[in-house]
Amino acid sequence: MAKHIRCGHLFDGVSDDAKTDQTIVVDGGTITYAGNGAVAPKPGPRDEIVDASKYFVMPGMTDLHTHLSYGNAMCEEDIDIYASVELRALRGVINAQRVLMAGVTSMGDPGGSARVQTSVRNAINAGMFPGPRINCSGPYVTSRQGLTDYYPTWFGAPSTSIGALVKNMDEAIELIRSQIKDGVDFVKFAMDGRHVNDKGELIAAFSLAETKRMVDECHRLGKKTVMHARGREATLYCAKAGADLIFHASWADAECIDAIVKHKSIVCPTLTLLYQNMTVTQPTDPLYHKVRPDLGSKEWEAAIVSLNRIREAGIPMVTGSEAGFALTPYGEWHWREVEIFHKFLGFTPAAAIRAATSASAAFLNDGERLGAIKAGNHADFIVFDGNPLKNVSLLLEKARLKDVYLAGEPVRIELPPLASKGVSDFSYKMWQDMYTQLRVKALGNKIRHIQAAE
Repeated sequence: MAKHIRCGHLFDGVSDDAKTDQTIVVDGGTITYAGNGAVAPKPGPRDEIVDASKYFVMPGMTDLHTHLSYGNAMCEEDIDIYASVELRALRGVINAQRVLMAGVTSMGDPGGSARVQTSVRNAINAGMFPGPRINCSGPYVTSRQGLTDYYPTWFGAPSTSIGALVKNMDEAIELIRSQIKDGVDFVKFAMDGRHVNDKGELIAAFSLAETKRMVDECHRLGKKTVMHARGREATLYCAKAGADLIFHASWADAECIDAIVKHKSIVCPTLTLLYQNMTVTQPTDPLYHKVRPDLGSKEWEAAIVSLNRIREAGIPMVTGSEAGFALTPYGEWHWREVEIFHKFLGFTPAAAIRAATSASAAFLNDGERLGAIKAGNHADFIVFDGNPLKNVSLLLEKARLKDVYLAGEPVRIELPPLASKGVSDFSYKMWQDMYTQLRVKALGNKIRHIQAAE
């Protein structure tokens, strides 16, 4: 039995505009026809007809930067230490479902705890739970200078951390081989972190020779590489080593851009987290005092310049929200990156949506059948009330999302309310301030007084 979806407007994910009076025909989870409704195949007596003639139909989003194991974390300890791996896997299924119900029909999970990501992916693929199509890595490969070696050396890297610390290249190669044996779709590297040189520039976590050796080993074993690289040096090393996907590239200079072009890497800016930091973080949040008073503008301003140059150089750019933090909860801000591409990076609305659909989907396994509404592709699309080609910000209005289709079927999932207690907020920070006599005096009438006994 086929399904015929009559669309008011159809944006196929590869064109510059949406066409009116279009029909999508789906059979067995695959699109068999997408085009002019007047010449579409006629429905058979047992076929289903879906009337979406009042709505805008487009491919579901592909978010290449969602961390299912993070749990909407409020701090690094919440990500790495407090929740058991088993709980992370269970909540990871719910997290994936929130992502799907936001219109994200496929996603990449570039780094998380243990085998949480591959387990959630495998459970969804086996039909145990509904969820988006997932490609994923294991824990980030990191050195002492990399992002995910957060903790003091006397504490070490916990076995439940999202990062796996390697102390030499032999350990790195062994870790890569182990992760690939365990079924990752790509390998994630923490190519810089918090360490800076005397110029204040981020230092790469691995040398160029080390980076190339690790990337080459992944490619030898048939797997892609994804790299956390904010700084100039790390971005340059990633490109020269032939990395497939570079996250951030905030401080990429002309040399970096030339290397990215030469070695055919693609870039995923992931500006949503920076944007949210600058616009949403409140004075009661400890992070507020790290991003104020300049609102984190140093990286933002550098990134806007670098990324516009990257776009002008013709380098493919794809979308990722970094969902998984309390600042970017699952299912809430995935489409923000599309808005940012349009408002700050010079993309037309159609180009920004293409970046989030066909361009991003192309990175995934089976990507040639994802991200575009055309015959032969998976029938993954959304039904939307409004025209995002006229205003991409509409995509952030959740009430406008009328239906999410995965493999030609509308998804219906009853999700629990978003919550942190008992789910992800396990850290034990008792106070936010140091209450000296001077500080207490400054608080004045905010201090509560206890009445003496009569």
